[in-house]
Amino acid sequence: MPPSTPRDATGMTEALAHFEAEGYTGQMAARDGAAVMCFSCRAESPAREVSLQGMIRTEGASDPADMTAVAALICPSCEAKGTVVLHFGPGATLEESEVLRALEDDRGETGITASEPARQ
Repeated sequence: MPPSTPRDATGMTEALAHFEAEGYTGQMAARDGAAVMCFSCRAESPAREVSLQGMIRTEGASDPADMTAVAALICPSCEAKGTVVLHFGPGATLEESEVLRALEDDRGETGITASEPARQ
């Protein structure tokens, strides 16, 4: 089941803690060619094949210039649940921008940066 997502204006530490509490304890990173590396199995997978389960944009939460998104992902190779921090806007690396564009939202919603209120 996809994690519930707090509203925007959450800090990065809070976003990471939220996803960790939901079981997303692994770590992932953006790599060249719109790929995501899973640090659990060390596999690099095309971002289109990585399951995006949730995303929290953190820009403005602590610093208006801090444009980041914390994404909850599932590795297609080992099925590890983890997070990746991706910058966007002028401070983003090419790798981060490519991954952000290539991720497909598996929650069935329109747009990967949409947040939804926590469901109780």
